[in-house]
Amino acid sequence: MNASSDANTFQPEHFINRELSWLEFNARVLEEAEDPTNPLLERLKFLAIFSANLDEFFMVRVSGVREQAFGDGAPQDYAPDGLRAITQLQRVASRTQELVAQQYRLWNEKVRPQLAQEGLVLLGHNQLNDAQRATLEKFFHERAFPILTPMAIDPSHPSPLFHNRQLYLAAMLRRTSGLGPKQLFAVVQLPQMLPRFVPVGQGDPLQFILLEEVIAARLPELFGGFEILDWTTFRITRDSDIEMLEQESDDMLRLIEDRIKARQRGDAVRLEVAVGANEELVRRLVDEESLRDPLEKSPEVYGEVYRIPGPVDLTALMELVQVPDRHLLRDPPFSPQPPRGIRWRRGEELFEAIARRDLLLHHPFDAFDPVVDFVTTAAKDPKVLAIKQTLYRTSGDSPVTRALMQAAENGKHVTALVELKARFDEERNVGWARTMERAGVHVVFGFLDLKTHCKLSLVVRQEGATLRRYVHLGTGNYNPNTALVYTDFGLFTANEDVAEDASALFNLLTGYSQGHPWRKLVVAPEDLHRRTLELIEEQIQRARSGRPSRIFSKLNALVDHRVIEALYRASQAGVPIELVVRGVCCLRPGLPGISENIRVTSIVDRFLEHSRLFVFSPDDEAQIFFSSADWMPRNFYRRVEVMFPVEAPELKQRVLQEILPIYQRDNVKARELKPDGSYVRADPNGESLHRSQAELLALRPGAEPGALPASLAEALATMPGQIATNGQG
Repeated sequence: MNASSDANTFQPEHFINRELSWLEFNARVLEEAEDPTNPLLERLKFLAIFSANLDEFFMVRVSGVREQAFGDGAPQDYAPDGLRAITQLQRVASRTQELVAQQYRLWNEKVRPQLAQEGLVLLGHNQLNDAQRATLEKFFHERAFPILTPMAIDPSHPSPLFHNRQLYLAAMLRRTSGLGPKQLFAVVQLPQMLPRFVPVGQGDPLQFILLEEVIAARLPELFGGFEILDWTTFRITRDSDIEMLEQESDDMLRLIEDRIKARQRGDAVRLEVAVGANEELVRRLVDEESLRDPLEKSPEVYGEVYRIPGPVDLTALMELVQVPDRHLLRDPPFSPQPPRGIRWRRGEELFEAIARRDLLLHHPFDAFDPVVDFVTTAAKDPKVLAIKQTLYRTSGDSPVTRALMQAAENGKHVTALVELKARFDEERNVGWARTMERAGVHVVFGFLDLKTHCKLSLVVRQEGATLRRYVHLGTGNYNPNTALVYTDFGLFTANEDVAEDASALFNLLTGYSQGHPWRKLVVAPEDLHRRTLELIEEQIQRARSGRPSRIFSKLNALVDHRVIEALYRASQAGVPIELVVRGVCCLRPGLPGISENIRVTSIVDRFLEHSRLFVFSPDDEAQIFFSSADWMPRNFYRRVEVMFPVEAPELKQRVLQEILPIYQRDNVKARELKPDGSYVRADPNGESLHRSQAELLALRPGAEPGALPASLAEALATMPGQIATNGQG
């Protein structure tokens, strides 16, 4: 096929559907739970992450496709793969049912029995001894009963709004005495503040019982005068995407707060119910929520009810992941090391080090502490006049935001760009915004119709008679907890061109200031898409002129069809292309005459691969960039993003000779994407085994046996709720 810039050159069958590709990413997460070479509690962690990922997929992606399929006049996004919305829903439902069945087989047949062998035992109510029953009696009456609310549903007690992703008991009751109808449908919400796995035995073994079994055994107390005919657990997932569109508001903070409340009232998109549940109970829930549960079960019929052969909602398994001790059941703990190139101790001489040369950080292998200290040191440094900071996601007790408040209290000019629309972190960001405003920080919220997704920090320092600007740019968030479990790149620099661009970008974010001729930074939505296509085109021209060419991209998602088409044209021109795409990839590699020079792998391992790295041209001519953006339409057009160059010769060599080759040769945790959209484990083919994350850890020695650091434990605790989100954020 001749190379062409005509988009019609490529047909729908040349693209992979985005939603189906995402499901295959989650299948790779499930593979890690199945992998017997992973420690047992790490496998349990991946089981929980699989469920958390699926929750967000339904809340955001499935809800969007559902709106396209059934909404009144809903616009249809251009889909290069050509699948209609209803067809996508059918295939998503079919594949999800397969994966959920696979997940519960793994839990029931392998992981749960192996946990019991290691002394972590989940008991049924009928397995309890007298002492354990007494323990539960005390737990129920002292901790559970005072906060439980039995809710009857009849004409005088209308059905409550079932909260998004909350676990409920549903029961069919028959009156034996007193008031009420002869037959009654009732529900009880399981409080989130209670443990899902209730301990009933201390020491070794650790024994637990599910909270729903504790409460179900006491339904007669909650519904006195009624006989319990049947009960089940269920959970509703709702459309939870906050879409601002072009709405006008004179108070974005209040608008976001209103939207957070509205999230609990979104349309239901999925019902999970325990397998074997009374069908009358199921039918009432289906009808109440206007869900689809066709009698005919086949891939061609779209259903929204998932009958679960085990505990509903396995995100709760994170409670067991965090049990004390059991070090041999976890990955060895590690200690992130100070970055290379500076003698740094808690911020001492940090600015002097950055002034001497650019510094590269590769988290979590390099410590995140210098990033925190960059802000905390600036807050106390009398020479620092101003600090400007973007905040997309941060930790619950954020040292960065606290440092910004301290800086304001110290009389420095402090500006924080808080992205209120960071999905599922809106509430936390609203809280931080209000707190920082009270401390004197000038808080701004960016644009109503664009998310501010770039990650940068700017410090202005008086040095003699001149002002010098110091900049940190990153691919990940200013969150020291997730920096222990996500891979990301960070760059410190005092380069004047970068600093000038950083100042201009903050002026754009705070005052709509435009027209700046960008010197080093590539900014979306203004230039990033155009520049990305230019960089690919440069490699096409190099290959056509017989010069060496190369494209290497490491990112989270590849969706944008124009970038994919440009990569196809580059492949046709003979450019060798290697893509490491952790999540969604809509490009089909290995198609004869189209993409046979493209290789795509995905690495799913101990740490979430979140870093974005782009290399154009080989060896000494290589142009290297880090970025906050994936190659997706939303990153190019609906977000403020930054791609920034790595230009210091020693840092370029570190990327080209150390980091990039390690990722390229992974044949343990890498899966290769095939033309049919399937992924297969990389084949060592007799070669020595290479696991990229293990090799990167080995480059930064310092891991010591011991308990989880407190901050790492917190990161793992929040991981199920954030891994998919932060995977794209």
